[in-house]
Amino acid sequence: MQSFGKKGEDLAVSFLKKKGYQVLHRNFRHKKSEIDIICSKAGLLVFVEVKSRSSKAFGQPESFVSKSQEQSILKASEAFVLNEDWHGDIRFDIIAIYKNGQIEEIEHFEDAFY
Repeated sequence: MQSFGKKGEDLAVSFLKKKGYQVLHRNFRHKKSEIDIICSKAGLLVFVEVKSRSSKAFGQPESFVSKSQEQSILKASEAFVLNEDWHGDIRFDIIAIYKNGQIEEIEHFEDAFY
């Protein structure tokens, strides 16, 4: 059985592809850091953190990206950029997914941090 987070990432990948992004990597790991989705569009490399929730009782999904998590994503993104010898622009996005039964909301926050 797929985890709730994995299902959320699958929804985010489908969402990004519909918006014209090319998904390059999923669950990229560097040491203890992980980036959920790495994609590109129009010469831009985008690092995406996906936050899925089944309830908004404790706040919006996008508010659960902590400063330490941002730092972790930054370190992993630096490793990816070096490994791929990327010289173009980069961006950090958050995709927030609220899914409770049949109710599904997806929000894409571009340039969410850094």
